[in-house]
Amino acid sequence: MPTRVISDIIAGRPVVTGTSDTTVRAACKLMADKRIGALLVVDGNRISGIFTERDALNKVLAGSLDPESTTLAQVMVRDPRTIRADKPLGYALQFMVDGGFRHVPVVDANGAPLGMVSARDALGADMVQLERNQQFREHLEENIA
Repeated sequence: MPTRVISDIIAGRPVVTGTSDTTVRAACKLMADKRIGALLVVDGNRISGIFTERDALNKVLAGSLDPESTTLAQVMVRDPRTIRADKPLGYALQFMVDGGFRHVPVVDANGAPLGMVSARDALGADMVQLERNQQFREHLEENIA
């Protein structure tokens, strides 16, 4: 199980947020621009919800809601479970498996948002190693031929 600490994973990442009155269209545009799969919904420096790609698909598109007029308050997951930054990534992954979700908001001791950790974060080191292996394989093939 990954032993990296969440604070190391989210270090340097901006906290990308919307408010409960943000429209779904604006939230989806922000998510696309930032290349993220979930957005923290923050009101008054407190996390009030989370809006994910699945919410956009299952609640908005499949529900025939208008993304221009639908607000995040109408479709977000309210009061999501959160995790502290001092926990290991393995703990967060188990948290996600147990809860059936792929993103977990990260908060400080006072509950203020620090960022988001996702199941994809577990692939980080493994993906780098796979890319290195592929490059090495390509290098060998070029030198053998």
